[in-house]
Amino acid sequence: MTQAPPAPIDALIEVMNRLRARDGGCPWDLAQTFDTIAPYTIEESYEVADAIARKDMRDLKEELGDLLFQVVFHSHLAKEQGLFDFDDVALAMTDKLIRRHPHVFGEAGDRTADEQNAAWEVQKAAERKAKAKHGILDDVPVGLPALTRAAKLTKRAARVGFDWPSLDDVLDKLEEEVAELKVELAASDYEKAKAELGDILFVIANLARKIDTEPEDALRGTNAKFVRRFEMIEAELAKLGKTPEQSNLAEMDALWNKAKQAERT
Repeated sequence: MTQAPPAPIDALIEVMNRLRARDGGCPWDLAQTFDTIAPYTIEESYEVADAIARKDMRDLKEELGDLLFQVVFHSHLAKEQGLFDFDDVALAMTDKLIRRHPHVFGEAGDRTADEQNAAWEVQKAAERKAKAKHGILDDVPVGLPALTRAAKLTKRAARVGFDWPSLDDVLDKLEEEVAELKVELAASDYEKAKAELGDILFVIANLARKIDTEPEDALRGTNAKFVRRFEMIEAELAKLGKTPEQSNLAEMDALWNKAKQAERT
């Protein structure tokens, strides 16, 4: 009887076993630790988000595979140290999802999306308490992108009433911080200007939260827009037999405005 092939996840775990095998494994993979792999994990997460933003499903499948391998890699490192393995990770996630969705898996009644979000936060607060993390901000990960972490910090603080009452209050604060930045720039005190710039970005993260927008998503969209328009500048200059280096600001600015108008129409 022909033996059935292993389940795809089992095959991937076996590949990981081979890569980390002391006899015949890959030298690069053998040299890795949690710390050295972590930057790749973050990078793969962003590549997943990028594929989604581009609506490239073929790339998304590949990037999700890369991200899954990161989970397998970290799980294997933990297994080597006798901490946990991939099955433990999957079981812990399964238990958490069941615990946090009693309206689906338990006896709680039907909930709206808003009611579920509120219940989710209550559950997470209980889990933080069980982990001896009692502070409101205790488990907001330090390793998050700074703008994302700022939004999460302010969202957490807002739950206990530490928040600007309205959008106008946030905008007023933004104007205040910009004015303070101008003072430091005028004094050429760039160290203090750096601190004021950080304050501005923090307020911007608050503003994004107030309008239910992820600041990283907003900035990612603007980055894509900038690339798109600059590529149009390069294309227009190429028609003239020129490169950006052979152009000047006035010409490129005019082409920028042309690209901007073309997008609007």
